[in-house]
Amino acid sequence: MEQHYRQLESMYQAAPINAFYQPVMVVTEGQADISIQTDERHHHSAGGMHGSVYFKMLDDAAWFACNSLESDVFVLTTSFTTYITRPISEGNITAIGKVVNKNNSQWIAESILYNEEGKELARGNGIFVRSKVPLEKAKGYGQSLACLKK
Repeated sequence: MEQHYRQLESMYQAAPINAFYQPVMVVTEGQADISIQTDERHHHSAGGMHGSVYFKMLDDAAWFACNSLESDVFVLTTSFTTYITRPISEGNITAIGKVVNKNNSQWIAESILYNEEGKELARGNGIFVRSKVPLEKAKGYGQSLACLKK
């Protein structure tokens, strides 16, 4: 499974959207931890971090926690609820996603977003299902992180 976790990390780095966010992710069994450095590029017009960043971090962490338990196909988010509990404007943020329930047709995962002092910024939960897309067809899944950085 370690190889699967590393390939998920490579796939995440290969996603074009992540060229903007420049996240760092570690996947383990049923869990994913993702960190980014926020700055004014992530702001709404009032100077705080835009809600889309909260959502992305929470959904991505929960999603990868689920896909850590599925090694054949790409997982899909079918619903995700986000609760923003504290504003932030800059600094390192980390989302920790964990699978809390799994059955034959879906996973339920929760994630919490923290600032660099360990204070909760947001939390979310979602339902995820298997798709029909094989993981090996996902950009970056079959590559190592070293190959992507070249």
